Amino acid sequence: MYNKRMQLPITDKTGKHLSPSEVKTKAVNRLKNISIEFIIFILHLAGNVPIHHFRRLMYRLAGVRIGQGSSLHMGIRFYEPYRISIGRDSIVGENTVLDGRANLEIGNHVDIASDVMIYNSEHDVNNEFFTARTEPVIINDYVFIGPRAIILPGVIIGKGAVIGAGAVVTANVADFSIVGGVPAKPIGERKNTDLHYRLGRARWFR
Repeated sequence: MYNKRMQLPITDKTGKHLSPSEVKTKAVNRLKNISIEFIIFILHLAGNVPIHHFRRLMYRLAGVRIGQGSSLHMGIRFYEPYRISIGRDSIVGENTVLDGRANLEIGNHVDIASDVMIYNSEHDVNNEFFTARTEPVIINDYVFIGPRAIILPGVIIGKGAVIGAGAVVTANVADFSIVGGVPAKPIGERKNTDLHYRLGRARWFR
């Protein structure tokens, strides 16, 4: 325990008194969070510019790793972009949420439709302080994710899997499996498992 004479009249949100070193750590973290929030704000502005190559450049400057030939449509929302990687020849649709508070890995030839939300951080509703937990999300090659699907923390989506529109994925999805519903359950399998397609070039003004 630190000396009570060194105790500052500053508490955290749980009411705990903070030592000088804890106050310093919190101040540094707050400044870091503010800088990240500013970067995200700039990316949100850039995300509404109808020039694909400009948006992709801005995302890369912010730390998003984007493979050759991949395209990111307008209106994408990021959280901590520097932990996000997108492979080659993949498409991310309009108004998608990409969460980088833990690692988010998107493979090659992945097709993500509009309004998809991919999260790797969520609150623990059973914790007395409602603290957040983070787990990485991995989306393997040739996956298709339908419109308005939600992918939750810790999920691994296997190669060639298909996520139905509006599905809420709370558990791992097997290779070439087709899932749908809330929560998502297997509803079929992809018949062709020898996949070699390419998704094509980006639209210049989308």
